[in-house]
Amino acid sequence: PRFRFDLVVNNLVGWALATGNLQVKSDGSPWRPLIHVEDICCACVAALEAPKEAIHAEAFNVGQDSENFQVRDIVKTIRETIPSQVEFTGENQGDSRSYRVSFQKIKDRLPGFRPKWTLSDGIEELYQALREIDLDLFRDRRFSRLDQLQYLIASDYLNTDLFWKGQPEVLTRD
Repeated sequence: PRFRFDLVVNNLVGWALATGNLQVKSDGSPWRPLIHVEDICCACVAALEAPKEAIHAEAFNVGQDSENFQVRDIVKTIRETIPSQVEFTGENQGDSRSYRVSFQKIKDRLPGFRPKWTLSDGIEELYQALREIDLDLFRDRRFSRLDQLQYLIASDYLNTDLFWKGQPEVLTRD
């Protein structure tokens, strides 16, 4: 029910609009495969329409090879739409979360599926949508998975293994 500002593109576009600054907490070298939610939905439809033997008991990376980006290239693409200052803090230098994946399997097995969205198109769509809202909410912990988890642990709703201690209705409060 909430927009995910902790996803790399959403986060960086939000910061660029809210502050005019892009703060990258790594050196920008980690890879991220990106996909638009509409393309994920199209992949689900293609899988539902595919012959059982093409998809049964299989896992697929959903996307296209051209949409694997290093964070620094995502920043560059955002700046083409939203003029902003960039700071690479490097505080997460050893960021091991680097994912450059192949999409050959989905290309081979689901020939009816072809992603339509590019990073540039998604940034433009996001830019237009976020200009229409009050970005003060951007700083709200509920829009950052890590901040929300830290709040729930500190408030004694979750334990450190991320199991509920009480009732999950807390997600709609505060």
